Amino acid sequence: MSLQNLNLDKNKIKTDPESLAYYGKDWTTYYDIKASAILFPTSTEDVVSIVKWARENKIALVPSGGRTGLSGAACATQGEVVISFEKMNRVLEFNEIDGTVTIEPGVITEELQNLAKQKGYYYPVDFAARGSSQMGGNIATNAGGIKVVRYGMTREWVVGLQVVTGAGEILELNNGLIKNATGYDLRHLFIGSEGTLGFITQAVIKLAPPPVSTKILVLALDQMSSVMKVFSHFKKNCIMQAYEMFSEKALKHVLQSTDLPRPFKTVADFYVVCELEAPTTESEEKIMSVFEEALNQGWIIDGVISQSEVQEKSFWRYREDISEALSKYSPYKNDISVKISKAPAFMQELDALLTNAYPTWEVVWFGHIGDGNLHINILRPEGMNKETFVKECRKVDELVFQTIQKYRGSISAEHGVGLSKKSFLHYSRSAAEVEIMKSIKKAFDPDNIINPGKIF
Repeated sequence: MSLQNLNLDKNKIKTDPESLAYYGKDWTTYYDIKASAILFPTSTEDVVSIVKWARENKIALVPSGGRTGLSGAACATQGEVVISFEKMNRVLEFNEIDGTVTIEPGVITEELQNLAKQKGYYYPVDFAARGSSQMGGNIATNAGGIKVVRYGMTREWVVGLQVVTGAGEILELNNGLIKNATGYDLRHLFIGSEGTLGFITQAVIKLAPPPVSTKILVLALDQMSSVMKVFSHFKKNCIMQAYEMFSEKALKHVLQSTDLPRPFKTVADFYVVCELEAPTTESEEKIMSVFEEALNQGWIIDGVISQSEVQEKSFWRYREDISEALSKYSPYKNDISVKISKAPAFMQELDALLTNAYPTWEVVWFGHIGDGNLHINILRPEGMNKETFVKECRKVDELVFQTIQKYRGSISAEHGVGLSKKSFLHYSRSAAEVEIMKSIKKAFDPDNIINPGKIF
């Protein structure tokens, strides 16, 4: 492959082995990286130039943001050229009247959150990778996180996009409008497309009003079935911002890898971190009353309510530090979802299946259970190589995804399909849907050069 006829400054090109390895991967650990070059555009015009060059030379391109994805969608495994957006990281405009901010795709999620706060607003999509994930990647994967119960997914906050298609065309989608009834809203095709239709080069993000004061509760539950009983009880009587579940196994790993103490002396199989709005004394009293009712019902066997901002941050760490605590085991991850009402029965059936399938392996549960999303982490046994481990895990994937199909759930709630889930797509999407999706990709990317081999 020759980069000589690419109209891009040399300081925007890297081909050294360290850069190829670093920018050619995401947080998945089971793929061999074979990127051929890394390009760093600084403008939409650069992106157009790159796409036209790639189209002419039949070169595949892989978009790269903060590379915090967990599906392999940002991995270059077939000699692709990686397009890193880390240099397209400007905030282009803040509009006080519209309550929007126009950004480039390389803006870090936490930087947008901080900007919104400085301007008297709030950007509510939040998750543990906020300090390194980039907004372009968040949009391309329709990122969710811990506040979906209250604020929804990334899709809810994107009111405009500028994109460059696989044909090198620049499209301005929706232009930041609140109301726009002029046919198909192509913006929503790019949100969650995993970079397979084109490149996001600008985004108009809607901001929320500042959040009210909240209380964080850490609760120990008597059994798995109580997780949704407590959820329903609090959601009906309070305004809920987040509801996260994790197991005792997960908590043990967090405690071993951090300086955090146990939240309380009681040891239970399952725990919940619940965030509830508490702007007034009356709302705080209501939370206490609802908590006591759940305690009297026996669903909660112990719990603690935050009394300071420092305590709130510590409480959230019990949930948010799980992935980092497990990372040294190179876990095999499944990110799945069902309707909230079906979650208890689904969890019981799946737990029995996993216990039977992995009698000697450690399986760690946690997730955004308030929106039906569960994360299952299978820890690699000591001494087992990754190839054997993945092969064994994929045998049971079929059983897991058959159970998901039975409950009409999703094989990937928020991590995307990428490389890791594409062979299982038929468990969540019909053959007719997949064919339509392929047709849509061909319309935007006629030469199949934009992140080929992902999703399908």
